[in-house]
Amino acid sequence: MSITESYASTDGAPDTGGAPATTSREHAPPRRSRAWVMPLLLRIHFFAGILVGPFILIAALSGAVYVVTPQLERVVYAHELSAPVTETTLPIGDQVRIAEGYIGDAASLAAVRPAPAAGDTTRVMFAQEGLGPSQTRAVFVDPGTGEIRGDLTVYGTSGALPLRAWVSDLHRNLHLGEPGRLYSEFAASWLGIVVVAGLTLWVVRLRTARAKKDLFRPKRGARGYRRLFGWHASLGVWLVLGALFLSASGITWSTYGGANVSTLRAALSWQNPALSTALGDTGSGGAAGAHADHGVVAAPTAAVSPDTFDDVLAVARTENVNVGLIEIRPPSAAGQAWVVQEIQRSFPTEVDGVAIDGDTLAVVDRVDFADYPFMAKLARWAVDLHMGSMFGLVNQLVLFVVAAGIATMVVLGYLMWWKRRPTRDPARRMGTVPGEALPNAPVWGVVLVVAVAIGIGYFLPLVGLPLAAFVIGDALVQGARGRRARRSSSGGAETSVVRP
Repeated sequence: MSITESYASTDGAPDTGGAPATTSREHAPPRRSRAWVMPLLLRIHFFAGILVGPFILIAALSGAVYVVTPQLERVVYAHELSAPVTETTLPIGDQVRIAEGYIGDAASLAAVRPAPAAGDTTRVMFAQEGLGPSQTRAVFVDPGTGEIRGDLTVYGTSGALPLRAWVSDLHRNLHLGEPGRLYSEFAASWLGIVVVAGLTLWVVRLRTARAKKDLFRPKRGARGYRRLFGWHASLGVWLVLGALFLSASGITWSTYGGANVSTLRAALSWQNPALSTALGDTGSGGAAGAHADHGVVAAPTAAVSPDTFDDVLAVARTENVNVGLIEIRPPSAAGQAWVVQEIQRSFPTEVDGVAIDGDTLAVVDRVDFADYPFMAKLARWAVDLHMGSMFGLVNQLVLFVVAAGIATMVVLGYLMWWKRRPTRDPARRMGTVPGEALPNAPVWGVVLVVAVAIGIGYFLPLVGLPLAAFVIGDALVQGARGRRARRSSSGGAETSVVRP
């Protein structure tokens, strides 16, 4: 995501500004046996950082803000989310009637989230025309008095309120809708590539460094470029696991890479078991992906009695629904069952669900998180860790530090480039980014790199295809530059090179 120190410089050697310490490239005989893998990784690390850095910076900063939005919501929406504690609680059916009377015919009842604890409000959620995917209109009701405490648009299973939803959209698509999701996929995909390249360069440098501890912390007394590099290298190694996790888990939300992940999960039966709501059918009803709820919330067409909310919840309590965070959904159409679903995403994960016949109160189907395939559980945990909900405040603080650290790495990378920018001193150019990588590579090496890039592109198109284009383009540019240099050094006659 940024720039590493000159590949040619050695640990502890004086900073020559990147200028060659020996004979210049133009007068050195071409040698195809020279090392080319590490210089190529450095070029990828450098140029990917320069080009993708702004996308990663936006994603990191917006992500850092997102992880603290639950606390911000409790402050900004304190009136909507909280209510005075009372000794009595109204039945859910009465709370639903109050909310329906407030809404009128403007929207259709979609779900209810009973107050999870004393002092919280009940959310009565409605489907309404004009709302975006996974959005509902929530009326907040005091469960003790029936007072309407607020009316807000909420998003998804997380129940994000407008502030958090706004930050989430910025992080996910820059408020540009589906086309904007390409930015986050670009950032998440390339973050992993840049981190792996940077880590490989760090390991190689660690093996040859005299003062190895300087690669785990900034070198004391360093100034200028070396000081920036010290911070960049040492900070990066401490953030590598967090950055790779955010890259891998973020891809699951992406347009192309995410679709490939869903296809792979379906092929390997790693999907979440789906709750069957068809009356008379006790089968599993198929499977649903981790983000299957991210569609437009349809208005239920079946007529329901508000009192049934209390009845189905009582039945669900005798089955597998036993935690505070619960969502009750009425039938979407005639012939369908009610659904009572746990929505607690913090550890231990509670997402058990039960389908109930609203007329007979018979249990139609149930799905327990304990019965999920292990990979489906792993996907659930990865999503919750990425969102900061798995381990509460500790999870949020770790994510904030990692996101802020990634943003700092990007800034340090650009500062390092500015210190050794070619326009400042053309002699530094090749010392900063070695250009001999592909000219020194055997033909099979270039073909192998391109083939690997195309293979990656099959699963991650926004990584593999640009990477293949970069390698091919860089090979052509460096080859042409090398031929011009040889013609210049030989008085205009190009030197013949025999390649193995």
